[in-house]
Amino acid sequence: MPAGFQQLNGGETVTRTLALSVFTAVLGSLQFGYNIGVINAPQKIIEQDYNATWQHRYGEPISPGTLTSLWSLSVAIFSIGGMASSFCVGFVSEWLGRRKAMLINNLFAFIGGGLMGMSKICRSIEMMVLGRFVIGAYCGLASGLTPMYVGEIAPTSLRGALGTLHQLAIVTGILIAQVLGLEALLGSEALWPVLLGVTVLPTVLQMALLPFCPESPRFLYIVRSQEHQAKNGLRRLTGRHDVGDLLAEMKEEKRRMDMERKVSIPELFRSNVYRQPMFIAILLQLSQQLSGVNAIFYYSTSIFMRAGVQSPVYATIGAGVVNCAFTVVSLFLVERMGRRTLHMLGLGGMCVCALVMTLALALSDSIPPFVSMLAIFGFVAFFEIGPGPIPWFFVAELFSQGPRPAAMAVAGFSNWTANFLIGMGFQSLADLCGPYVFLIFAGLLLFFLVFTFFRVPETRGKTFDQISASFGQRPVSGMMDMDLGLDADKLSTELDCLGDDLN
Repeated sequence: MPAGFQQLNGGETVTRTLALSVFTAVLGSLQFGYNIGVINAPQKIIEQDYNATWQHRYGEPISPGTLTSLWSLSVAIFSIGGMASSFCVGFVSEWLGRRKAMLINNLFAFIGGGLMGMSKICRSIEMMVLGRFVIGAYCGLASGLTPMYVGEIAPTSLRGALGTLHQLAIVTGILIAQVLGLEALLGSEALWPVLLGVTVLPTVLQMALLPFCPESPRFLYIVRSQEHQAKNGLRRLTGRHDVGDLLAEMKEEKRRMDMERKVSIPELFRSNVYRQPMFIAILLQLSQQLSGVNAIFYYSTSIFMRAGVQSPVYATIGAGVVNCAFTVVSLFLVERMGRRTLHMLGLGGMCVCALVMTLALALSDSIPPFVSMLAIFGFVAFFEIGPGPIPWFFVAELFSQGPRPAAMAVAGFSNWTANFLIGMGFQSLADLCGPYVFLIFAGLLLFFLVFTFFRVPETRGKTFDQISASFGQRPVSGMMDMDLGLDADKLSTELDCLGDDLN
């Protein structure tokens, strides 16, 4: 086998170009994860800086209520930026193309990272909050563009495994942020602005590498009708000169698309064809965020402290290591066990761990702290087996090229909205419910498990047309006939009779 090619299951190969393209794309996911985790460890130090800035401006210390509100805003504004930009993923990806959209999106990372990094020197809380909003906008676009691009360039048999790399990059980013956030590294009073500003480094690398990556061939052929460029892209990605079979699949998809009207976001919910897969896509995104895992990521240090764990910061890093390790496990399992099976396994395991966590926190006086720690580690591990990676690329598999951008926008908006609700509401909910707060998540996890069992189809190894057929949908041509009120057999008979008359 030529150098630079790696043989994988199903006879598919990973070429240098495919590996480079996937690696470059998921650098955006790495930044997404980094900016989720970076705000956790230095919380107290940043709050002290907020107080110093307030005292410099107004000559008196900041009140506890105002400080809490400013900190909650600093955390949650990230999700608001993500909500706003994720809704634009469809438009931006169609207007600029997948690759150019990722390239231009890096401007948001530069602006956001610069604002956060300079906020301490400028003694500006507003710069910190605005920087979090802008970097959230970057992450909102990246969270849609990355799985869309990877899903479109990946061979069918590798789509799940390569799609999982998006989540692996996210959790790797979270772990890097946790490690760099240690006070001995960048989490100190003097260096925390560097910790927040270092997010621009992956941006520089992605901008340097993107020109060497091909545009999505599916986008070039199906959306832009550029067959020659699409062929060249397929040859670079697959390492094969003859890509006729892949082009034929795209031609069939384009033929079906040409027979459909352009799909807008409202039509996703009005059309019987798209309503069911859209409903599934939204529920899968909600199952990821409402599982409670971001409560662990945002507030893990305080949760470990309540459980009586010594050195809670290092326990948080331990959870990050578990996070990464089981994402790798999911990478190898997703094409063997299937998406639906892994998702249900993850949801069920998280539900059990949430119950154990509740018991351990409620009886912390009589149950040793390591039980809570193991429950949290198990919770994170099961999340990365199923609900972590699978919803991100499931949307790209449920929809064909036409409705995919709009579907990605709606799914991303749903994900970010739930993320915002957890970020803003968990602390108050935890104060209200005490150790029983994870019972709420256990109930939600049970609901999502039942829903997945009854309503979510398996997509492993299936083409987009086969996945559509699993919902009992007619082919597009059949829908056109139905809409026109025509019966195909009757029309064929009438044409035959007309031909006889002419003869």
